[in-house]
Amino acid sequence: MLEIFKRFLLTLIASLVLIPSISSAVPSFARQTGQPCSTCHTSWLELKPFGRHFKLTGYTIGEYTLPLAVMAQIGATKTKTPNDSAGDPLVEHDGDLRFSGASIFLAGKATDNIGGFIQWTYDNGNPHHSSVDNVDIRAAWDLTLAGKELILGANLNNNPTLQDVWNSTPAFGYPYTSSPYMVGSPVSSVIDGGLGQLAAGTGAYAYWDRNLYAEVSFYRTADGIFSPLRAGIPSADRVTLNGENPYWRFAYNREWGANSLMVGTYGMHVDMYSDPNDTSSAINNFTDIAVDTQYQYITDPHILTVQGTWIHEKQHWNDGVSTTNLTNTLNTLRGKVSYYYKQKYGGTLSAFSTNGSDDSLLYGNMGSMNGSPNTRGYIFELDYLPRENVRLMLQYTGYTKFLGSNSNYDGMGRNASDNNSLFLNLWFLF
Repeated sequence: MLEIFKRFLLTLIASLVLIPSISSAVPSFARQTGQPCSTCHTSWLELKPFGRHFKLTGYTIGEYTLPLAVMAQIGATKTKTPNDSAGDPLVEHDGDLRFSGASIFLAGKATDNIGGFIQWTYDNGNPHHSSVDNVDIRAAWDLTLAGKELILGANLNNNPTLQDVWNSTPAFGYPYTSSPYMVGSPVSSVIDGGLGQLAAGTGAYAYWDRNLYAEVSFYRTADGIFSPLRAGIPSADRVTLNGENPYWRFAYNREWGANSLMVGTYGMHVDMYSDPNDTSSAINNFTDIAVDTQYQYITDPHILTVQGTWIHEKQHWNDGVSTTNLTNTLNTLRGKVSYYYKQKYGGTLSAFSTNGSDDSLLYGNMGSMNGSPNTRGYIFELDYLPRENVRLMLQYTGYTKFLGSNSNYDGMGRNASDNNSLFLNLWFLF
């Protein structure tokens, strides 16, 4: 590990010397607004009130500029006990300092009312490939109702909750990045990443007096004219949805002094063909209902953020082959507290938990000896930003339960804590 730290330090020094000092989670937005990233973000990718306003008004504040940006990550991951017995391809790179991947962004305003971003990402994991990543295109109008500001907007995106402006929802929720070589939690709800880069969503939203937010969108299969929203995604990973699938979001937001508080709810209903290549196959149904909250205290030099979300999913399996049960439930609970000093030194503590119905077929195929999805753990992260566009981070992920047990969860002697990992990462944008 000492050699890894030496090479990592040399990489960090080189980045500070060679990378120009451009600020923003998407630097083209910084050039457009003429503002540093600290105006919109507490830290990447977490938004401040002005960042939320910028996104809701269609990314249109500011002047026309070159709408290009680049993001890249270099890191090393060490797992407590690599899973050699299972032939895990992640073992090959355990402890290695590696280029993780990079993204190119086309991001900025197109007109005074239309803007957005398109992200294309190269993933250096297993397998190596490049594909479209997050896409968020919107049109917005800043109006007045009853003497108060009213923002009306329309949105096109390819990942449910990507359009949301509070970082308590899944798409831009914590962790904001994690190792591509770690053992991640194997079970999640459909709204929690299950349709990312696989579906096309269109909808409308309203935000009144920076207090009340409401949105209704509909998601369908990203095919036909929407096929660019899943370009490069392997065919084996694709899904086919039946018709239009509703997504909703309602939130109350209050801002006073250095404080802001949001409480809200979001969710969606999904009808998905069991065979993505056969629209005569059985349709499985998923209904996700969630509540979430976020509190921020923002001053100079202190920033404190507290977030939490709870997602309840009801599954109805009609294909007769994927599961033991006809119906299952799945519950996800996540929370985090983060603190930044001068937006340069930061720390985060997060906890997560997933629990639900036992299903020997569904979760047995994922490696659970007792057919349970129950997984819980924590994340501890330290961050240092020598420049606003360079982040050095150390992230530790620990599991206290994995697929139903803290010991021998797979029947082959593997414990939950064997999946614990340490991730050293250099993340930069320009």
